[in-house]
Amino acid sequence: MPELPEVEVSRRGVAPHLENQQINHVIVRDHRLRWPVSPEIEQLDGALITQVERRAKYLILHTSKGYVIVHLGMSGALRVVPAATPPVKHDHVDLVLSTGLCLRFNDPRRFGCWLFSKEHPSLAHPLLRELGPEPLTEAFDVDYLFAESRGRQQSIKTFIMDNHVVVGVGNIYANESLFKAGIHPKRAAGKVSKQRYEKLVPIIKATLAKAIEQGGTTLQDFTQVDGQPGYFKQELMVYGRGGKLCINCSGRLKEIRLGQRSTVYCPSCQR
Repeated sequence: MPELPEVEVSRRGVAPHLENQQINHVIVRDHRLRWPVSPEIEQLDGALITQVERRAKYLILHTSKGYVIVHLGMSGALRVVPAATPPVKHDHVDLVLSTGLCLRFNDPRRFGCWLFSKEHPSLAHPLLRELGPEPLTEAFDVDYLFAESRGRQQSIKTFIMDNHVVVGVGNIYANESLFKAGIHPKRAAGKVSKQRYEKLVPIIKATLAKAIEQGGTTLQDFTQVDGQPGYFKQELMVYGRGGKLCINCSGRLKEIRLGQRSTVYCPSCQR
């Protein structure tokens, strides 16, 4: 599933083509996504797109008629193509712009979503209003994360992946960040010292920023808006390397299931 860096890469790819542009008309070929496509989206003819924002793994299109909430799901992708480009299989939604271009949403598994909110969804929509801070902002700092962790018995890995604590630290980046910080993924979040959080927080920020710079991580489905893969996969130190040798100590990396997600760590380097 695309994580925060992949969604931010998508936002940066489409924003220059969408912002301050008018929607001529909307085409919905298949309403059957994770939730049915909101009917208000088909009424956006003539609306002006003023901003493309990301909140967690959601893209929010600010328009003169309201807000469009887009989630890529497990296999969704956004493309900016000439409006006359023939659709292919799984091209479910088009926003046709007055420039002659089209924002096209393709989603083979149909776990993505296109929803509408009259008010800003960060305040009004149940999917977004309870989310934690963005990890690349000043709101996510050592004092905040340490305070949130006190008394928590859950593992540090599931703790930093909890979107109510901080958004966007998905499975790939949680694995990588804990390895770099030398913290065992099963250690209770409430048992991690402030000194270790002082190391972990900047590592999380740097790992996510590096992934965005590299265009995200392509494992199976994700590609950038121009169809190119993300290259952060080449930077991965532990994720997907269970049973291989640790790059630090040459010990054998161990793979377990934690919170129903694949977790890879080094038993020697992570305590």
